[in-house]
Amino acid sequence: MRKKIVAANWKMNMTQSEATRFISTFLLEVGESRDVEIVLVPPFTAIATVNAALENAQHVKVGAQNMHWERSGAFTGEISPAMLRDLFVRYVVLGHSERRILFGETDEIVNRKVRAAHEATLRPILCVGESLEQRERGEVEQVLSTQLRGSLAGLGAKELQETVIAYEPVWAIGTGKTATAEQAQEAHAFVRRVLGEISDEATAEKIRIQYGGSVKPDNARTLMSQPDIDGALVGGASLDPRSFAQIVQGAGEK
Repeated sequence: MRKKIVAANWKMNMTQSEATRFISTFLLEVGESRDVEIVLVPPFTAIATVNAALENAQHVKVGAQNMHWERSGAFTGEISPAMLRDLFVRYVVLGHSERRILFGETDEIVNRKVRAAHEATLRPILCVGESLEQRERGEVEQVLSTQLRGSLAGLGAKELQETVIAYEPVWAIGTGKTATAEQAQEAHAFVRRVLGEISDEATAEKIRIQYGGSVKPDNARTLMSQPDIDGALVGGASLDPRSFAQIVQGAGEK
């Protein structure tokens, strides 16, 4: 059985002091539940602070929002996999739609990063998803298949099993719009089918697929009760510790 994974993508938010206050409140709210894997994904500047604040909360993991694929070099402003490992980061979000749209990241670039993450024993959270225009043109499956095949090229079964996929319809990110549970399940089932074609059905059944796109406490339980939805990548709602704790608790409810 796949263990649910809920990650908080803070994006370009949270100073070190704000992150410390968040964690203090969040840990009180969420309790000691081990039913759900919890990942906090702060900006680079707060990673060390978040790790320190989580010293006695080993059930909460830390992730990063991006990284370069090279180990080192003349890449001003970039962060390497080795630097993330040095900060005890476990997960790294790659291919987020904001990176693809605002910074021109292609499937080839994302693939380089995914492979570099595995080489550094980091676990990628790979984001895929269609725009509203693509959905309205009936291109959802084409878009998802292309992104998955391009971003996961060259990975073996073990690496695929250690990759988390985050299905995030671009039209639902930060808009307040959410895919219905039926729409989300349909997309997740298709993603799993493509993963089976990339590798095999047994491997695909072990890969966790999150939903992202305006996840809130009032829709989290319904979304994550779907058979192919194995958690959530949460944006705006993860900036409030009580709200995020409620989402985590919703993921753990049977």
